[in-house]
Amino acid sequence: MGESRVPMPGEPVRGSSSGRPVMAAMDLLGRRWALRVLWELRSGPLGARALKERCDEMSSSVLYDRLRELAEAGLIEKDDRGDYALTVVGEGLGAALAPLDEWAERWARGKPTRP
Repeated sequence: MGESRVPMPGEPVRGSSSGRPVMAAMDLLGRRWALRVLWELRSGPLGARALKERCDEMSSSVLYDRLRELAEAGLIEKDDRGDYALTVVGEGLGAALAPLDEWAERWARGKPTRP
């Protein structure tokens, strides 16, 4: 299955034919740059140009693919000015990921260095 179809709960996704919501979320969020776009929107709405500038080496085509997918999935929307903003569902994802962020910080502090 290619990346052109937006993963949605109840439909088969990469790695799972069950359609379980967590598998659809992992498929969507595992796409290149998806989490970075959401991360950049956490502080408020941004236009496409500003998002591209904040996302280092992301191509315009990938940016617009991710924006379309995240909007179709209900995580972002365009505001009255035409900027992209998190929806209530998108903001909820940030809250849901907070424990993972805390875990990652603890992991980073306790991770042994490699020779």
